[in-house]
Amino acid sequence: MPIIRRLPDTLINRIAAGEVVERPASALKELVENAIDAGSSQITVRLTQGGLDGIEVTDDGCAMDPEQMALALERHATSKLPDEAIEMVTTLGFRGEALPSIASVSRFTLESRVRGADSGWRRVVDHGAMVEEGPAALPPGTRIRVEDLFGKIPARRKFLRSPRSEYAACLDVVRRLAMARPDVGFTMEHDGRRVLAVQPGETAPQRVARIVARELAQDGVVIDQERGQATLTGVAGLPTFNRGVADHQYLFVNGRPVRDKLLIGAVRGAYADMLARDRHAVLALFLDLPPEDVDVNVHPAKTEVRFRDPAFVRGFIVTGLRHALEGAGQKSAQTPAAPAMAAWRAEPIAPVQPALASLFARQYAPTPSPSYAPNRVSEAGAAWRGYEAEVMAPSAQALPQGRAEMAEASAPEAAEHPLGVARGQVAGTYIIAEASDGLVIVDQHAAHERIVLERLRAAGAGDKVAAAQALLIPEVVELEEVDCDRLEDAAPTLTEIGLALERFGPTAMLVRSVPAALGKGDVQALVRDVADDLAANGAALLLGERLDLVLATMACHGSVRAGRTLNVAEMNALLREMEVTPRSGQCNHGRPTWVKLAHGDIEKLFGRK
Repeated sequence: MPIIRRLPDTLINRIAAGEVVERPASALKELVENAIDAGSSQITVRLTQGGLDGIEVTDDGCAMDPEQMALALERHATSKLPDEAIEMVTTLGFRGEALPSIASVSRFTLESRVRGADSGWRRVVDHGAMVEEGPAALPPGTRIRVEDLFGKIPARRKFLRSPRSEYAACLDVVRRLAMARPDVGFTMEHDGRRVLAVQPGETAPQRVARIVARELAQDGVVIDQERGQATLTGVAGLPTFNRGVADHQYLFVNGRPVRDKLLIGAVRGAYADMLARDRHAVLALFLDLPPEDVDVNVHPAKTEVRFRDPAFVRGFIVTGLRHALEGAGQKSAQTPAAPAMAAWRAEPIAPVQPALASLFARQYAPTPSPSYAPNRVSEAGAAWRGYEAEVMAPSAQALPQGRAEMAEASAPEAAEHPLGVARGQVAGTYIIAEASDGLVIVDQHAAHERIVLERLRAAGAGDKVAAAQALLIPEVVELEEVDCDRLEDAAPTLTEIGLALERFGPTAMLVRSVPAALGKGDVQALVRDVADDLAANGAALLLGERLDLVLATMACHGSVRAGRTLNVAEMNALLREMEVTPRSGQCNHGRPTWVKLAHGDIEKLFGRK
């Protein structure tokens, strides 16, 4: 039968190293965190071959004398846990086996010099065995070198990736820690080339914009929320400033970089009605909670945490992000705010204008009417008329086929409108408007989709039930039984926003009314999309978030479609409605609703400037 025995120290160290040192980036993370906890103001990182051949971390923090250095290389020894209250740790790390574990799988050199000492001290450990000890020359602080990682453990070495991949992982570690501590300066070099340099004393938004993307300074909003003892700060990119992958989302809890599923889900919920499902926000969030409300010991690498009140944390993040994004008004990443837009902020939603109301009620049918107005030729060019009529006159088939309509004359108050006055429509999709500082192009479907969503949301924001339009003949929608169950459970919430549903047998739902703001539409498609949203997000989301997703689906069904012809009054009504609608700078999927060509940009196109 198997016999229980004590493991030798060499094997114990390798087991501990397997928990702490997965790759060069994990060893670098432990060393940089130690440097931060030592009170450093400047940290320098040098890598060789992505950290496979060498990692060096130098700091100017509090150092160690020879006795403390010897103790630091013993297992389960730390200065970061003053008592036995392990749940109250406030430092980045306290794993006592980090240094000895790294030293057991590499050639490890530890040098340190306390302030006021004539010289420093050095200890060299080669894969767990101490091989050298003596004086060292270095400025006050600590320097650690890790060389030949897993050199004597080929089974682990062969599972490491290429130097380029390992370098990318190391750079990500340093970037995250540098964002977490804007009061500390960081310098990083790879194979002699400087790849990162930030100075101490920056604000968190400045540090984030410098490291993540400089565009965040213009295309982001600053977050500063407080609720009880919890605070949420950071920078969040506008919905139109997004990425195809989620690698530009940096989340911190009590100054510790984490990759927590709860926080990632909260970010996704906050941007739910402003981003397409395959796009991801760019942001850096710093959540600070009392230590007793967070458990940081649920993951060996401290990348996941557990909250005492997950619902509070999720709601706090969603509310904080939405509040900050609403404060951005109609700002869009693709359309830098013009001077007239600088002070433009959305007012409370006004009653629907008559011209805009017609967009909800009637179906438009394009009625093209050919129109052609030949240019007049000056008297000086009268001799060219015969030639012009014969060669340059277009044929009947080449005449412009379209709709000609007199645009509204520029009124003195037109300059007061940030989106200007409508001048026409292109391709039945884009509204062309003239503003005082340039030309504005509006995507009518995207803009109206946002307006409908905000109206639906505003209608359901109060205690009163949103206006509903009863169907003359209730409509039956055939669905799968599980979809009907979800819709039946959500029926009270849907009724509040005007969508009245009843169970009609095991596999059908009866629709009695739809939100009045949607007008006529495809009820079958609407209910099926709502069922799909509930199936994809249902119980995992809070009630308010589920409601926002349903409203976004309804808004898409009830908005003006591309290809629908609008008259000038309706186009202007849509522009005016955008100016008083929150977040009208982007549609429900994160695309911009309008772009602006400034006068200077137009002059450059024609070589005038």
